[in-house]
Amino acid sequence: MSNNLRPETMERIATPELAEKFIAEQIAAVRQQVGDKKVLLALSGGVDSSVVAALLIKAIGKQLVCVHVNHGLMRKGESEQVIEVFGKQLDANLIYVDATDRFLGLLEGVSEPEKKRKIIGNEFIRVFDEESAKLEGISFLAQGTIYPDILESDGVKAHHNVGGLPEDIDFQLVEPVRLLYKDEVRVVGEALGLPHGMVYRQPFPGPGLGVRCLGAITRDRLHALREADAILREEFDKSGLAEKVWQYFIAVPDMKSVGVKDGKRYEGWPAIIRAVNTKDAMTATIEEIPYPLLHHITDRITSEVPGINRVLLDLTPKPIGTIEWE
Repeated sequence: MSNNLRPETMERIATPELAEKFIAEQIAAVRQQVGDKKVLLALSGGVDSSVVAALLIKAIGKQLVCVHVNHGLMRKGESEQVIEVFGKQLDANLIYVDATDRFLGLLEGVSEPEKKRKIIGNEFIRVFDEESAKLEGISFLAQGTIYPDILESDGVKAHHNVGGLPEDIDFQLVEPVRLLYKDEVRVVGEALGLPHGMVYRQPFPGPGLGVRCLGAITRDRLHALREADAILREEFDKSGLAEKVWQYFIAVPDMKSVGVKDGKRYEGWPAIIRAVNTKDAMTATIEEIPYPLLHHITDRITSEVPGINRVLLDLTPKPIGTIEWE
């Protein structure tokens, strides 16, 4: 489809002025496309869907219905940030679904990574379908498709296309950032007034912490992972590494080792730090983290997070190790 390709003449959006111009053009285009009809958006809190939501709120206000499904595998504070920014500050028409128990119930005892991903993906679609079935008069589906998605997949973004939508539903797509590269989406997000931390949020897999809580997910280990990950992110922010490293996170395997706490033997899980840089996610190099910072992060995680008694550093580039563990 020719309209899916970025015109050669299109200037790279790198300044607030160019972003403002793009926003004004898209607002006009969306209003023309949508008229007085309603638009549905699955708002994950990721960069792309957040920028699309903010843009559409500017264009059509309450005609946009945002559905945020918390599958219980979000990072610490993420769903809360979505509610704060979109529900309160931008006064969006936001439906928040806390499906934590539902997801964790289905995942109980499932240790096979592919199976976990499938359960999370399928259930997400089911929850989204249930919510959209309750709504009247939705004519459009908005998506955070960006240009690399189109180049990679001919315009269908499988994990983004909340697509288990039944074939017979005739939603037209609204994809206002489909011709933009990720760096441009961020410039537009800042121009729309979204919080810096949301706009520069690092890539996060659809299954969320589900693929970082390795093996069968238990609530206590998931909680330990979420807390340890929050400490890593906080310390990377404070030290200025957050903007220099493409992706950094903790993985917690389903194994225990013995340690010592308060003079007693203490069994706990290890927290594995992964910090990588990449241009295209096809290959990745290991980011060097200063030892004093590693010691500080280790002290904090082992003293503040119940259940974790060791901190390990993953030094494996890609290839040979994938970015995620599962």
